[in-house]
Amino acid sequence: MANDVPMTSIDLVMALAGDDVEERDPDEVARAIGARLSEFRLRYKFALDEVLTKIDILAEEAEARGTRGPIEHVKHRVKSFDSILHKMNRLGCGPDLDVVATEIRDIAGVRVTCPYIEDTFRLAEMLMGQPDLTVLETKDYISHPKPNGYRSLHLIVTVPVFLAEETLEVPVEIQIRTIAMDFWASVEHQIRYKYHDEVPDDVGETLRESAVTAWELDRQMSGLRQTVRARESGAAVAVSPPGAQRAGADPAPDVA
Repeated sequence: MANDVPMTSIDLVMALAGDDVEERDPDEVARAIGARLSEFRLRYKFALDEVLTKIDILAEEAEARGTRGPIEHVKHRVKSFDSILHKMNRLGCGPDLDVVATEIRDIAGVRVTCPYIEDTFRLAEMLMGQPDLTVLETKDYISHPKPNGYRSLHLIVTVPVFLAEETLEVPVEIQIRTIAMDFWASVEHQIRYKYHDEVPDDVGETLRESAVTAWELDRQMSGLRQTVRARESGAAVAVSPPGAQRAGADPAPDVA
């Protein structure tokens, strides 16, 4: 439950400064707080780097094999302190960074956009199969969209961050969606921001209808991909010499 009185950035700073803040040199206090906040945020930057490296390797591997990988493009961010503070108030977290590290698991975030619906699940399986990546939570909003029409896969994972004197398991949120889902989510976010999260009923209904349209487009494109693959496979069989398509032979290249 959120606090009745929202915590301000000054409240957070004073709490981090400690009880003896009035007895200490202001410049010293400012430096100490700045260093502590920077160190806290840096761990998420390192965790983000680890996840991005994994995604880059998967993309480069697909390219090296001459196949169409499941990744279209990648965006990432570490929450600003203002954004962290806003979520602390929403969740009712006190001014304790240890509590924040436990309760807020999307400080580091990656969003991967894929061409096709099946690519989203394929990429999720690839990532969840990484031995040093621990899956804490999965939410399948593609198969079970939110009431407003939002679709995406959400993974909360932890990755080890090896520091000079300790190893930390740091959470990262990974969102995986198609191009159509990403377009819809981006526009919906802009509209919701414009209305301060109080979207009029008629606008909300139009957004839900648009989400259905985007979903149908995704399904059509997946069907088209399967058609192209089937035709390419059939053409390969037609031009191959007898015995070329025996069991274990290489399939036709993935061109879709």
